[in-house]
Amino acid sequence: MTAFFTVFVTVFLAELGDKTQLATLLFASDGDRNKWFVFFAAAAALTASTAIAVMVGAAAERWLSMLPLKMIAGLGFVAIGAWMILGHFQRA
Repeated sequence: MTAFFTVFVTVFLAELGDKTQLATLLFASDGDRNKWFVFFAAAAALTASTAIAVMVGAAAERWLSMLPLKMIAGLGFVAIGAWMILGHFQRA
């Protein structure tokens, strides 16, 4: 149960305010669209993209097990964060 909670919270927080959520918000704000249709279409799209990510991750683990994938991913996120912070100060 701890693993489920960890994955859920991590993905939930990562998705808050991202472009996918904002696009869904815009579709739902259209008065002519059925809100349930928007919900189920967005949920299906997120489920499909997550299934692809899980399959690619499983293949990566199988074929790239000799590489420290978590460290590489973590460094990638740190690099992107540093790049964004630097970009903020360069525009100021």
